[in-house]
Formats: sequence, C-alpha cells, structure tokens
Amino acid sequence: MTIHIGAEPGDIAETVLLPGDPYRAKWAAEHFLSDVRQINAVRGMLGFTGLWRGHCVTIHGSGMGMPSLSIYVNELIRDFGAQTLIRIGSCGAMQPQVGLRDVILAMTATTLGSPSSAIFREVNFAPCADWSLLRAAADAAAAKGVPTHVGGIYSSDTFYDERPDLNEQMVRHGILGVEMEAAELYTLAARYGRRALAVLTVSDHLGTGEALHAQHRERSFSDMVDIALHAAFPG
Repeated sequence: MTIHIGAEPGDIAETVLLPGDPYRAKWAAEHFLSDVRQINAVRGMLGFTGLWRGHCVTIHGSGMGMPSLSIYVNELIRDFGAQTLIRIGSCGAMQPQVGLRDVILAMTATTLGSPSSAIFREVNFAPCADWSLLRAAADAAAAKGVPTHVGGIYSSDTFYDERPDLNEQMVRHGILGVEMEAAELYTLAARYGRRALAVLTVSDHLGTGEALHAQHRERSFSDMVDIALHAAFPG
C-alpha cells in the first residue's frame, strides 16, 4: 500500500495498462479481463486486476497530465514491481493522413517539459518506446486491420493550448498527434529499466476540427485495448 495506491502486496500484476480516466479502467477491466477484482479506489483513481487469456493484468487509471501519471507510475514500479506499462488513451491528430479512430503507436514523445525535466538540466533527453512492445503492437494492429501510424507524438503539459506557432512546428516536423502523458511514462521506464508503450486512439483532429461523438469512442477504445494486450503478450 502506498500514499496513492491502496493495493496490497501481490495485487498489482507485472503488466499494467494505464488509461487516464479511471472509469475507462473500469470499462476495460469489465470487457477484457476475467476474475476481475478492484484493487484501488484511493482519491477515486480506480484500479483492477484480472486475467486475460491466462495472463495476469492490472488496468489502473493514471489521471490527466504528466504530473499525475508520474505519481502512479513511480509507485507502480517502485512499490509494486510493475515491469511492462502501456498507456491506452486518446489523442488529437496533427497530420493530414491521420484520421479519426486511427491508432497511433508512439515511437517517441516530444515535450516542452515534464516532472523529470529538472533531472536532465541542459540535456534534451529523448523518451522512446520499448522496441519489442512497439513491434508487437504494430503486428497486432495489422492483424486486426486497424489503420495504424507509427512515429513521434507530442506530450503537451497544457490541455487548453494557446501556442498555434508551436503546433505548426510539430506538424512541420512530422509529429503524428498530441496527448499529455507519454513522455513522462517513457522517461520513467528508461530510469527504472522497464518496458513502456503508448497506444493511442485518435479522437479529434487539430487540423480539421473533426471529433468523435461519444457513442463512437467505445468501439475505437476497444481496438486500442486489444492491441495493447496483444503487444504485452504476443503469440
């Protein structure tokens, strides 16, 4: 048990899926896992552990933004021994070839700043995904026939962004989409020698202004969770 996670020893699996929304964690656990039990509800941040095809999996909310994710990932790794951490969440597309409901597999994550930035001082650390997870996720997405893009994303530290000039440079340099957590996840995974990946569903497009209706998000989220689980347990 930690300050933010009320689980007991053995409650957290080595493989953890991390949606930002705790209620998405509940939905994913109910739809994909068997023998599910809730292992956390501290501050309303829900976590569940169950089985997927015989493999033990925890699905735990991480909150919105890098500071929140940093709290949970630090505790999941240091105190509960998590080894593989996969962010499952939504993102905004930044390139014209990326459409709504497409999946983005984040190879790298650019950011202006994160909770870990102070550690590096003048160094621009380059957070990246674990190659084995990335490759397995790409294979799983191809097998499902889900339109998928692999490349760099931008982890913003603000939701209501007022830097159109910055977005223009992200687009210019091939950044596929924007979200708010992956850069810190990848940095912490590197620090602790763990595996990490972000599997993201495109829910809106910064260029066109298109956005998914709420009733269409569940199916897209389902594809993303399935890809993440197959990446964690290929074959």
